Amino acid sequence: MKIVDVSEFYSELGGGVRTYVAQKLAASALEGHRTVIVAPGPVDRVEEREGGRIVWVRAPRLALDPRYHIFCDRKAIHRVLDREAPDVVEGSSPWVGGWAVASWPGSAVKSLFVHQDPVAAYPHTLLAPRLGAARVDAMFGWFWRYLRNLSGRFDTTVVSGQWLADRLSRFGVKPARAIRFGVEPGIFSPVWRSSETRKRMLASCGIEDHRALLLVALGRHHPEKFPGMMIEAVARVGRRVPVGLYMIGDGPLRRRVERRAARVKGVHVAGQVADRSELAGLLASGDALLHGCPGETFGLAIAEAMSSGLPLIVPSTGGAAELAGPGYAETYEPFRVEACAAAIERFASRDTAAMAAAAAAAAARQVRTSHGHFVELFAHYAELGAARRVAGTESLRVPIADESAVMATGLR
Repeated sequence: MKIVDVSEFYSELGGGVRTYVAQKLAASALEGHRTVIVAPGPVDRVEEREGGRIVWVRAPRLALDPRYHIFCDRKAIHRVLDREAPDVVEGSSPWVGGWAVASWPGSAVKSLFVHQDPVAAYPHTLLAPRLGAARVDAMFGWFWRYLRNLSGRFDTTVVSGQWLADRLSRFGVKPARAIRFGVEPGIFSPVWRSSETRKRMLASCGIEDHRALLLVALGRHHPEKFPGMMIEAVARVGRRVPVGLYMIGDGPLRRRVERRAARVKGVHVAGQVADRSELAGLLASGDALLHGCPGETFGLAIAEAMSSGLPLIVPSTGGAAELAGPGYAETYEPFRVEACAAAIERFASRDTAAMAAAAAAAAARQVRTSHGHFVELFAHYAELGAARRVAGTESLRVPIADESAVMATGLR
């Protein structure tokens, strides 16, 4: 089976999407498939990889994050699809890439993979702290109409968590197939916990007391991750309880995060950790993962932390909440500094060793391998292709005569 993934937010300098694409190519090679990633970049070029290739399509740089480019030429994507002639084509965003796939006249199975809830990622981030998430959702009814319109042009809609499938269904989007993500096997484990690593991490936070609580944050420095809220929550708790926050990641808010962290005792901004073995050692050596994003589609960082035996302090919504359990997690109302600080204090009063053991046990039950995700995804696509062949018809997708008219309809 040949799969083409029109991956609008892939970047060699990115984080989660880059990891996902690397895993997808590796799984394709193991399962006897071939995957082609179509990604926006500075120039047109083709890069061969084991399991497939990456086809870069020249596109302008994204103003908000110069590590990324953004599709603008639908016809250029169509030319790549014509040349590749896939069995399955994925639209991995609801924007230009998604519409390019929807409007391509080829006969391949078409899959809309919703990797992110844009309303949770942006409007919730900006407005929900003041207005509440439910009110913001109601304000963006136009987007749900838009997404319903787009998803109707695909044979399947795929998401990585059941909570997101349920959320889309509440807004009338075509029923989505939840195919959970997974973590790389053999990397993240409690066995990598090191007292020396923990001491170094605390020292980086400016803390000499090895009995202090060591929190680890893993994620992009981006508004949807609420890094400022986490720093402020640690600042409040630190007035009463010795606590350090070791922040791993990079992103467009890096300088702002560093300036804010410099004013708070106990916070260290470590930057991106590219070496996965090093990252595994850092996670295993912390006391808890502190997470601020209430709209994670799955929560790969959370699953990696659990697999490392790291308990959780996470928002009570989204993929974070779906992975959290009472035996190894404290949850808090999203967007609220005081709620986050209270959750940290509740965690500090619990038996952290018992919670670490419970986190590792829960990961063994709940967190699959990354390869398991792709096996299920490929099987889903094979079933769709087989069903179409048996039916003797291409699909039940709504034909697109005029893309601009369809998009306008979705915005009404």
